[in-house]
Amino acid sequence: MNMKTGIVIAAFLTCFSAASMAQSPVALGLRGGVNFQNLNGKDAGGSSLDNKLKVGVNVGVTADIPVAAPDYFVQTGLLFSTKGAKVDMGTSSNKINLSYLEVPITFLYKPVLGEGRLLLGVGPYLGFAVGGSADIGDVSFDDDFKRFDAGGNLLFGYMFTPKISAQLNAQLGLVNIGQNTVEDATIKNTGFGVSLGYHF
Repeated sequence: MNMKTGIVIAAFLTCFSAASMAQSPVALGLRGGVNFQNLNGKDAGGSSLDNKLKVGVNVGVTADIPVAAPDYFVQTGLLFSTKGAKVDMGTSSNKINLSYLEVPITFLYKPVLGEGRLLLGVGPYLGFAVGGSADIGDVSFDDDFKRFDAGGNLLFGYMFTPKISAQLNAQLGLVNIGQNTVEDATIKNTGFGVSLGYHF
């Protein structure tokens, strides 16, 4: 079993264990919003990449799984998320677009605050690239980028009603998604997003 397979299995076991401990029904929902993403890291010479933020989207389905302790949940789901960066090329720029299917596994705390609930969460995410493009040249998952991605996710938001919520997510990629075999060269997804959620 390789590391990637082990991470995926561990993620699903975590969600299954949380669901088995649920004291109330799982809350299903929809989520959609805007991403502000970048590709950070170092080039083959060891210099930091000087890329710019790129606007994208995130949309998908979520599930809040209650656990034994009150106000604590495991939030997971399946999200389509566009990432990438704007690469400065002197007199022009090259926009790199990467599209992912992501599974977040967020340990979520939802205490009552005012008329609604505060949302505080932290946990990992797993991603698999399903597409890529660029303004100049092509994006290849054989030569340029690896398809697998994983990292950490922070969540802060507010649930206005039992059905409507808004949240801010920050992501820090921990996997070098670049195919460059030079030891010092790294490329990692980083960014943040804002989104609205609807629970059924």
